Amino acid sequence: MSDPKAVTDRNLALEVVRVTEASALAAARHAGRGDEKAADEAACGAMRRALNRLSMDGVIVNGEGDDEGQPLHTGERVGNGCGPKVDIVLTALEGRSICARGAHNALSVVALTEEGSFLKVPQHSYMEKIAVGPGIPDGVIDLDLSPEDNLARIAEAKGGSVADLTVSILDRPRHSDLIERLYATGARVMLFDDGDVSGALAAGLEETGVDVYLGSGGAAQGVLAAAGLKCLGGRMQCRLLIRSEGEFMAARNAGLGDPKRKWDLDEMVKGEVMFAATGITDGHVLKGARLLAGNRATSHSLVMRSVTGTIRYMTARHDLDRSPPLI
Repeated sequence: MSDPKAVTDRNLALEVVRVTEASALAAARHAGRGDEKAADEAACGAMRRALNRLSMDGVIVNGEGDDEGQPLHTGERVGNGCGPKVDIVLTALEGRSICARGAHNALSVVALTEEGSFLKVPQHSYMEKIAVGPGIPDGVIDLDLSPEDNLARIAEAKGGSVADLTVSILDRPRHSDLIERLYATGARVMLFDDGDVSGALAAGLEETGVDVYLGSGGAAQGVLAAAGLKCLGGRMQCRLLIRSEGEFMAARNAGLGDPKRKWDLDEMVKGEVMFAATGITDGHVLKGARLLAGNRATSHSLVMRSVTGTIRYMTARHDLDRSPPLI
């Protein structure tokens, strides 16, 4: 086991944001061009090259698939092999379709923690999720309760009414009944076209105006969102959606003894964590990257460490002639 202080070193955190900058700038070249595959391949390739420059011995715990021919696949070792042993969860391009359409909330995200600290989930699995920001006591949110009861408990914990709450949720047909139930409570509902991680993160950032994240989405993205919310002091609870015997066995094969159990944030992310995200297109959490005349660019990133609770927003100006991205 590596020294946790080495894993969460502030200098490594600032190196990690260069990883998300590289993948965001690579994907931004394809934003609004209608080609999801090209955008994803560019982001994954740039992120892999940037990760391999870091002084660490890293393993991707929840990655971009389990095909060993795919860059950033689960189980892939990254880094230069020197430095701390770390586990990594990532998405080089969250929101492939929205990037291709030039729509909102495409992000590039990486989180690192000490070896053995991230929950490993089956590939292509889904989770039920509920997330809130800082200041909500432990035990308030519970997936065994109805959405209405959860909102009432959250509102009480915040000293207000359900009508004061804003709930973010992915705009998906599977959520149509849930969305109607949320409207009926009197809460405000903010629909996201895409961006499971950004939707959950928004609940932890006061400036977004979001109080609660609800719904189902990718399990790997759930662990990644938990890493960000741990840095923000938020709360999250997730439970795998088991819809077939095959999904049950995939969860058991991933090492989950009870696939139907609820997972709290500190069970999904056991150790201290660092988190970096860079916007690809404009969103609720971050502005998108801009490619400018003269082979220049700007990027907007969020960097956090749970050990200190520090939240850094970084705007970078890139001269791509002098410091070319890893595209």
